[in-house]
Amino acid sequence: MTEFAAVKAALKTQAVETPSWAYGNSGTRFKVFAQPGVPRTPREKLDDAAQVHAFTGAAPTVALHIPWDRTDDYAALAKHAEERGLRLGAINSNTFQDDDYRLGSVCHPDAAVRRKAVGHLLECVDIMDATGSRDLKLWFADGTNYPGQDDLRARQDRLAEALAQVYERLGDDQRMLLEYKFFEPAFYATDVPDWGTAYAHCLRLGPKAQVVVDTGHHAPGTNIEFIVATLLREGKLGAFDFNSRFYADDDLMVGAADPFQLFRIMYEVIRGGGFTPDVAFMLDQCHNIEAKIPAIIRSVMNVQEATAKALLVDRDALAEAQRDGDVLAANAVLMDAYNTDVRPLLAEVRTELGLDPDPVAAYHRSGWAERIAAERVGGTQAGWGA
Repeated sequence: MTEFAAVKAALKTQAVETPSWAYGNSGTRFKVFAQPGVPRTPREKLDDAAQVHAFTGAAPTVALHIPWDRTDDYAALAKHAEERGLRLGAINSNTFQDDDYRLGSVCHPDAAVRRKAVGHLLECVDIMDATGSRDLKLWFADGTNYPGQDDLRARQDRLAEALAQVYERLGDDQRMLLEYKFFEPAFYATDVPDWGTAYAHCLRLGPKAQVVVDTGHHAPGTNIEFIVATLLREGKLGAFDFNSRFYADDDLMVGAADPFQLFRIMYEVIRGGGFTPDVAFMLDQCHNIEAKIPAIIRSVMNVQEATAKALLVDRDALAEAQRDGDVLAANAVLMDAYNTDVRPLLAEVRTELGLDPDPVAAYHRSGWAERIAAERVGGTQAGWGA
């Protein structure tokens, strides 16, 4: 009884940040599929995000993407969020959708292009000042497609110089989160291809620079929980971008492809002391064919379920089996926790928080989907890249 009480208390503190872009239209490079009721403005994205938080009780912050969420008054946007029980979270930069960035942004061989890219990153810090956001999230599409196209070491020097300029601009309570991706859109060499490269740059920059682990940004077979454990050990894990992949950067609902992997990751988070506000648990997903809001609600629930199972691991029994070298017993401890049906436990948590025990069903009964489909007619729908 005491064990379950502690698990429930921990789950009540969990917060998952949802991405503004997940509420807009998205698709593949072949087709973007429009849906009725999709937001037309950043404020309408926040309105939808408020529904996710209202039904899960675990999604109080929303990440913005600039320029997709550009507005004339960011303080007013933050107030709009606050009025809906939300806060603005990470500010995501965009240095990959401008023609000038064909050969890279901060790693570009042309100094003028690099200055333009750094200027955008500094603008994002200005936006953080206005919104009260703590985190600047950086992902660079920079890289090369062919051997000899550019000097690999020189590109790292340019990257380091740009990051240092932005780091110096950060306030005392602000952080830089550096994301990595092993390929795409660059095919020969990506400038931040792995956690080691991101870690090396963050280590040189200082304590306000942290690494982002996007669960879809790894080669098949990569042991992501090992990366998580190592970054936590080094004090350099700043955030997650949670999603699922079957083949590449699929951006599917987290836990959809490999829920056991998500459980293993969350166990290392808890075991390594990362279940704190210092590690941002963010979603980074594109819901191409499924309804946006229910899919995001489901993703938040998937994170909650993996966390609940990870909290149920009998760490004393696991440590004893590990000391004894009892391979099967150690594995069984993890499997017992993973195979536990935690849905009744989470239903109790939601009930105790005054929420419906079934967030998806409660959302469907709310009529919000029908309301926004009727009201959001006209204008331009938000979409990936909009």
